Amino acid sequence: MRIILVTGMPGAGKEELLTVARGMGLPFLRMGDLVREAYAESHPEGMALGQFASHERDVHGKDVWARRALERMSGDVFLVDGCRSMDEVRAYRSLGEDIVVLGIHATPAARYERLVKRGRDDAPKSIEEFEARDAREMGWGLAEVLALSDVMVLNDSDLEGFRIRAAEALGALL
Repeated sequence: MRIILVTGMPGAGKEELLTVARGMGLPFLRMGDLVREAYAESHPEGMALGQFASHERDVHGKDVWARRALERMSGDVFLVDGCRSMDEVRAYRSLGEDIVVLGIHATPAARYERLVKRGRDDAPKSIEEFEARDAREMGWGLAEVLALSDVMVLNDSDLEGFRIRAAEALGALL
C-alpha cells in the first residue's frame, strides 16, 4: 500500500487537497477526525481539543494518532491528512517503504485569513491565538515534517491554481 501523508500548518490548504483527492477517487482519513472522535468519546473535563491531543501523545506515545489511523486503512493508495511529527512518519514507515510525505505551504498571513473566513469552532479569535496555535503545532514537530516533506505544494495563488497543482502532485505520486 502506498501511503501519502499530507502535512501543513493550519489553513495551508490540506482540506482543499483532500477535495482534489476525493475527485480522483483516492481514499483518505483525517487524523483530526480521529482526535475529535476520541475527544467526544472520553469527554475530558476542562480540556480543549488541542490539549487533549497533546495529552494523548504524552500518555500513549507521540505516535498514538498514527497507530490509531493505521487500523482504518486499506487499499493500494491511501491518504492520511494531518501528520504532525516525525514520530508519526516513522510509525507509518514501519509498515513498509512506500510512504510519501506531501507538504502544503502557505504564508502565515494567508493561513490566518483563511482560518478566520472558514469560521470553524477552532478559528482563531486573534492573531495572538493564531500564533499560539502555530507554536503548539510546531511543538508537536509539524515544522520538521513539513521541512522534510518528499513533495511540496505551494498554496500561494487562487483556489483553482492550487487545485491544479494539487492534482498534478497527487497524480505524480500514483
